[in-house]
Amino acid sequence: MSYLRTVLRSFFVLQLLPALESASEETLIGGQAVLEGVMMRSPHAWGIAVRKSTGDMATHCEPLDRPSEKRKWLAWPFIRGLVTLGQAMSLGFRALKFSANVLLAGLPQEEKKKDKVSSPSQATAIAETPQTQKQEEKAPELSGWVIAINMIISVGFFIFMYKFVPLLAATELNKTWSALSNNVVFNLVDGVIRLVLFLLFIWGISLFADIRRVYEYHGAEHKTVFAYEAQRDIPSIKFTQQFSTYHPRCGTSFLMTIMLISILVYAAFPITASGIRTGIFNHLFWYRFGLRVLLLPVIASVSYEMIRFSAKHGRSLFAILTKPGLWMQRITTKQPKDDQVECAIKALDEAMTLEKTRGGELVIA
Repeated sequence: MSYLRTVLRSFFVLQLLPALESASEETLIGGQAVLEGVMMRSPHAWGIAVRKSTGDMATHCEPLDRPSEKRKWLAWPFIRGLVTLGQAMSLGFRALKFSANVLLAGLPQEEKKKDKVSSPSQATAIAETPQTQKQEEKAPELSGWVIAINMIISVGFFIFMYKFVPLLAATELNKTWSALSNNVVFNLVDGVIRLVLFLLFIWGISLFADIRRVYEYHGAEHKTVFAYEAQRDIPSIKFTQQFSTYHPRCGTSFLMTIMLISILVYAAFPITASGIRTGIFNHLFWYRFGLRVLLLPVIASVSYEMIRFSAKHGRSLFAILTKPGLWMQRITTKQPKDDQVECAIKALDEAMTLEKTRGGELVIA
């Protein structure tokens, strides 16, 4: 049951990755909440700390190479956003996998035996075979096929829930509401439905204790970023707890910007809505659906450039773009406990220690 529970927790956190992480190459430090822990990254390193069932912390750190430093063209406008987002998602996935394996390694010994031994004769055979006994002592972990299936289901869930369902709902509404024949109105209603579905999803899963703890670690990560930015040093728990759990550079701001810009992008394509009354079997429905999938990279690139530009040149615009994300963080962040903040600080310490051995002084791109 604990193995299945860990897999399910990993699946739900995968759906939240864009909202739980900061995907900006401009930030000095950033991070992400994982299962019972936090991952923190600096420009050239990342570290993670996960709380074991025993109360101890499992830590890990690795160098982090920025693709744009090796290939300059990856830093070009409208390309750098996809590269940065891709690297952030890849790193977030690796961090999530590490945390899941730490939790699996902490399964009670009795449960491990129960899963592997089904009969007294089998137990005797295992006891008499040293090689099998060594295999039994090996900590369980998420296998490659479990991870692959999880990723495929996650991508499918995203496309179905936030592309197919809103479009289908707007198409059906158009049968009784003639105003939706207007392309702009149609896409506005489609966007509102998409946003409502996402808010309901992140709020609904927050009712589960396991996900609420992820949101608490998310709050710990934000507090730690604020604390480090305030004193440019590894902060104490007491100092860190003084800060807010709402951070403007959270991935929620980026995600909300994507959702809002997508309404404008979809509306920019002049599609006649006269045939949509026939339902999903009409070719216009599938044309619109295809556009929503194919334009995802374009929308992500434009959103990244807007946030990047506003952060550097227009603070008022940056405040407007990040405001919806700050509102949504009332759901995706919760007040953390001291031991959760300790995890975030430890992860930051791991990343910064490795950063100093690689790049010397910290840099901001």
